Amino acid sequence: MASSSSSSSTTTERRGIPGAQFVEDVETYLAQSGLDVNSALSFLQERLQQYKLVEMKLLAQQRDLQAKIPDIEKCLDVVATLQAKKGSGEALIADFEVSEGIYSRARIEEAESVCLWLGANVMLEYSCDEATVLLQKNLDNAKASLEVLVADLQFLRDQVTITQVTIARVYNWDVHQRRMRQVASSAADS
Repeated sequence: MASSSSSSSTTTERRGIPGAQFVEDVETYLAQSGLDVNSALSFLQERLQQYKLVEMKLLAQQRDLQAKIPDIEKCLDVVATLQAKKGSGEALIADFEVSEGIYSRARIEEAESVCLWLGANVMLEYSCDEATVLLQKNLDNAKASLEVLVADLQFLRDQVTITQVTIARVYNWDVHQRRMRQVASSAADS
């Protein structure tokens, strides 16, 4: 290998997730970090566990967003349907959930406004136009957040892979060094 440095790429960070350092030369890495093999392996295993924990949190956020986006799209469709029926004299028949597992049917004649759940047991009434703008903004934000989350997950998976490879390289280097010492010891004994 042409490079004698301990790493072939610089350690970076993405949204608070520290980047993993690819170790090209284990001996130089250990010397620069001031760690012995066992300490280095412990540090790398701990970092790997931290990455796994962050990955679980990001995957949960991804699931939440993936569930939220279709709900927002459905709300947008309902508001668009209400606006389309407006002024036509045609009533809209809708089934809605009153409580968990209990549904009721409603006949909506003319709708000038809609009520949207904002969360934390808060519901506000909006005109159909205001509701459309708010829901579209929420949809755009959710999609943008999902894109960032997917990029974060990809970065994190790369860091996990780099850390796993580094653990293997440090471990294999240690095994090789022990064998070399055994061979040298055997040669000295004979």
